[in-house]
Amino acid sequence: MAAFLAIGSGSAPSGPKTLTSDQANLLAVTRFRNYQAGGRAVTINVPNTAGGLTVTGSIDYRGKIGYGVVRGTGRDTSSDGLIEWTATTVFVHPMANTPAKAPARPPESGWYRRPLQNYGSSLDSSLAIALKLGSDRPENAELLPQNGAAWVGQDRLDGHQVDIMTGPSARTRSGTPGAVRYWIGSDGTMYRVRVGVASASRPVVIDFDTQKYVPVRPVPGATPAR
Repeated sequence: MAAFLAIGSGSAPSGPKTLTSDQANLLAVTRFRNYQAGGRAVTINVPNTAGGLTVTGSIDYRGKIGYGVVRGTGRDTSSDGLIEWTATTVFVHPMANTPAKAPARPPESGWYRRPLQNYGSSLDSSLAIALKLGSDRPENAELLPQNGAAWVGQDRLDGHQVDIMTGPSARTRSGTPGAVRYWIGSDGTMYRVRVGVASASRPVVIDFDTQKYVPVRPVPGATPAR
């Protein structure tokens, strides 16, 4: 996993402040909410010096697999096409005319398989982070403030009133410094995540419910992790 870095503030910051018990409870269940939902529609914006990449698709948080369309901007269009990924493997299907959304059933052929890179690739780091935003159990709410989680402020995001919080220091999870920033609704639903990765100069932004969720079907030869 690429190193998490400290990131910029939200659009309406007023913190950081120590989490209240209610706020800690929201943060504790936010990844569990994704797992409970089964899957979420996502848009992952990956900055880089060549222009950036955007992945639009769905993540199955129970099957631990993501699928969608990847498009580049600026000079970074060489990765355009379909993409599917697990915690260890990336499947890419290059396309000259990439559709706005991925077909519900992945093509039977034309896929190239490679290992997911743990370091040095902003895209792969972003895919891995997005896949880890679901958990089959809530976190310990009492430990979150002790490990550095904090409340930053409130905002409205796509019509939702959200609390902005930073998670625990990433050192407590992956051995690297920094924090992830979450935009969380009143029921614990995750609507946005911003996180820095070592291979990108600006934060990766992951937005949820940006389009309709489409169940993820493995490409031929892809075995979801269980």
